[in-house]
Amino acid sequence: MLQPKHPPISGQSYLEHVIHFIRDTRWSQLPQPVKHQARRCLLDAMGALLAGAVTPAGHLVSDISRTQFPGDQATILLHGHRVSASGAALANGFSGNALDVDDGYRMVKGHPGACVLPVILAAAETIPECSGTDFLNALVIGYEIGIRSGRIRHATSADYHSSGSWGAIAGAAAGGKLINLDDQSLLHALGTAEYHAPIAPMMKGIQTPSMCKDSIGWGTLVAMLSILMARNGFVGITPFFTDTPEADWILGLGHDWQICQLYFKPYTACRWAQPAVDGALHIQKKFNLAVEAIRFVRIKSFKAACALRCQPPTNTEEAQYNMAFPVAAALMDGEVGPAQVLPPRIFDPTILQLLAKISTEIDADIEAVFPAKTFAEVIIETMDGRILSSGWVAPRWEPPDTLPTDHELEAKFLWLTSPVLGEIASKKLMDFIWHFDAATRVSDLIALCCPEKNQAHLQ
Repeated sequence: MLQPKHPPISGQSYLEHVIHFIRDTRWSQLPQPVKHQARRCLLDAMGALLAGAVTPAGHLVSDISRTQFPGDQATILLHGHRVSASGAALANGFSGNALDVDDGYRMVKGHPGACVLPVILAAAETIPECSGTDFLNALVIGYEIGIRSGRIRHATSADYHSSGSWGAIAGAAAGGKLINLDDQSLLHALGTAEYHAPIAPMMKGIQTPSMCKDSIGWGTLVAMLSILMARNGFVGITPFFTDTPEADWILGLGHDWQICQLYFKPYTACRWAQPAVDGALHIQKKFNLAVEAIRFVRIKSFKAACALRCQPPTNTEEAQYNMAFPVAAALMDGEVGPAQVLPPRIFDPTILQLLAKISTEIDADIEAVFPAKTFAEVIIETMDGRILSSGWVAPRWEPPDTLPTDHELEAKFLWLTSPVLGEIASKKLMDFIWHFDAATRVSDLIALCCPEKNQAHLQ
């Protein structure tokens, strides 16, 4: 268990504590539950990234990275292209959140894992050697710093900013640790990442869905560039850890492990729509309800969730940032995954006919407990006049009571990656991740994620 050398009593001491935590955290010192959670997080974030690599956004940014960030430092996963470290961080960052199925942390309303993993993947390839324990240790540091950064960003800024706005700082911390920046360079990397992070208006991205998503790809690019610039002497601002409104957010580093408080996502849709998906499926199963028997569906939820679209999607992003589409798709197909939110399924007339029967409304009582809780109530009126209610439903796979088992995360990983890697390769990669702390080369992990390009590396 890490403790500060001197109890922080001022802003400067808070900053010293952050730097101390990043520089001095060792895998061997971490509690076993944290180590296990790190492997779970890697499995889940890697599954989301690989599945996201074949989305339209994943293909597009991969191509852009090849032309605009050429090089031979790091790898764009699945595609196998070699580009600069910053280009790889950019492409893998966009893929990591392309399906919106990656992990999240409730009180920052965003996604730490997708902000950190692409950066340390790229950073690991820029150093002579990187072991599995070094990689996992950096991953934990990134989550812990990212969650604190998100809390501070939201507490000190009036607007709801996207994950990239604080995720860039998380990536800089994790990547800076991995390439062994000294204290001063690490300080400048964090400050540079904060200053250049995408301060993106998240609600605008929800109301007008686009490939910009949660600005995570841009945040990972900023993080990687900030690390490289700081290593070469670039001077950044003082990071905002000195401005924390809550001392415990900083003092908890090293013993209050927030990585264990993440939620995971069973569906490729905005988290705010997921309780409605579960509510609709609950009603359908309980009453053995055929889709043809549904007259109307009302969804009552908090204000931000009701800002999600209910119109027919024209692309995969509009299908994800939507309340009606994932509910309609779930009632039709029993799941909401890549197959549902990618063409051609997003244009299926049977789903769109059901979507037209779905409406949303703000519930004042549900709004009152947001963002700590994200409830929805689904009310279905049937053709024969019955009114069926789900009651208040919370999203699944949420701490502390409904977190997924390892087996459930494995099933999700195979569900996401088997279509792009093949079942045998997916199972091999999954087993490698569970035992990654015994690996001596991160390059073996990367090879397993690029079957057509790098399998010879493992022979």
